[in-house]
Amino acid sequence: MKLPFLNVELEVGSKYLTTDLRDSSGIVGDHDALQTRMAADGYLLLRGLHDRDHVLSARRHILEKLSERGMLDAGAPLADGIFNPGYDEEPTSGAMGNIELTRLPSFRQVVEGRPIINFFEHFLGGDVLTYDHKWLRTVGTGAGSAIHCDVVYMGRGTRNLYTCWTPIGDISLDMGPLVLCLGSHRFDKVTQTYGQADVDRDLIEGHFSNDPIELVDKFGGRWATTEFQAGDTIIFCINLMHASLINTSNKVRISVDVRHQLASEPVDERWVGDNPIRHYAWQAPGVQHEPLEESRRRWDI
Repeated sequence: MKLPFLNVELEVGSKYLTTDLRDSSGIVGDHDALQTRMAADGYLLLRGLHDRDHVLSARRHILEKLSERGMLDAGAPLADGIFNPGYDEEPTSGAMGNIELTRLPSFRQVVEGRPIINFFEHFLGGDVLTYDHKWLRTVGTGAGSAIHCDVVYMGRGTRNLYTCWTPIGDISLDMGPLVLCLGSHRFDKVTQTYGQADVDRDLIEGHFSNDPIELVDKFGGRWATTEFQAGDTIIFCINLMHASLINTSNKVRISVDVRHQLASEPVDERWVGDNPIRHYAWQAPGVQHEPLEESRRRWDI
């Protein structure tokens, strides 16, 4: 079985791609085991952490809004979330274009509910803070995301920051789920160069590579993904390389990235408050970014 990833197809079971992600649900109550696993793997896959009914309720309300936007096939049942191939993607679409949807009460019940807050309070050992901005992604057929680490987008506060990726609904392999580069949080030279950059300060492109094969051949690791069910979540550190596969299904893939940290530690000011400033330079009109090839030559990687 081959899965499309950016401009290539990777064979499942090859040196480049596996669908075997380690499930940490069995140690969810063990603080020390979770910390050890995170240090070793860079991620924690937690099945059924969220209330499935709450996730499906949020999905239904988001689909209603996407239908009003014209993103869904009007002739198909709403619950199927079938993508309208004639939908004209707007410049403000994607995570930034979905800001209004992140204010839906049913959505907030999932991403700021007690299950995830309780988990992080236990995992981090104190009161936690979640960024006010939530990255809700509604991905149509043919779309995916590039290879990157989160640190370059939100690294001004604590580095003890975690991304919580949650599927809003069931996500099969053909819908373009999250894909992680196993072991990439220990790519020391990448962390010491690219991992010290800031997209608003340095005006780099943001992503690290356009070639998942090159990343494995040059630095090591292996790409890994899995199928997800509503209620699952995967948590990873901000130095772990990740992306998403291409959505080859006829459905809209809905997922959300939420960030959590200890409330007592420094926070990146771009992502908190009633109206976060977000990326004030990197996405500004007319801004010229340093080409990826030039950045990597400068970093000697």
